Amino acid sequence: MGKWVFGYGSLIWRPGFDYMEKRPALLRGAHRQLCIYSFTHRGTEECPGLVFGLDRGGACRGMAFEVDPALWDKTYAYLHAREQQNGVYRETLRRVALDDGRYVDALVYLADPRHKQYAGRLDHDEQLRLVQQGHGQAGPNIEYVVNTHAHLVEMGIEDHGLDALVQALGPIPSS
Repeated sequence: MGKWVFGYGSLIWRPGFDYMEKRPALLRGAHRQLCIYSFTHRGTEECPGLVFGLDRGGACRGMAFEVDPALWDKTYAYLHAREQQNGVYRETLRRVALDDGRYVDALVYLADPRHKQYAGRLDHDEQLRLVQQGHGQAGPNIEYVVNTHAHLVEMGIEDHGLDALVQALGPIPSS
């Protein structure tokens, strides 16, 4: 039996590590929200973008990935470098419900509300402004938000606020 990782944003569509199995999953006690200022991947300190975090309360549907124990150290090192670069997420193990009825403990990255990059709940106009301006090492913030939205829609996950934001962003500009 492997170890599990819960993805709720770009990990859904770009995990970046090998896995044995992936399953739609539900995490209770936290919800997906555009609540993290991105200073590296999708913005800069001078011109931040906005990325998803798991904020307190509610529930979040996402994707759980089972990693071969033989690859766990490599996978964990990769995830630590990717997700903990600025320390904005708290790393923890949480029980998630897989879509096949199983429950597993998964590595989860929760937003740290005490961190300077924690944006909290922003209104639609501020989210739109930040996403439109953000561009970091991983590319434009718009691309991240639209790709994540597309994969959530593909999974049957509804988020009316995100739907409205993506509609306001319009078509992705070509590179």
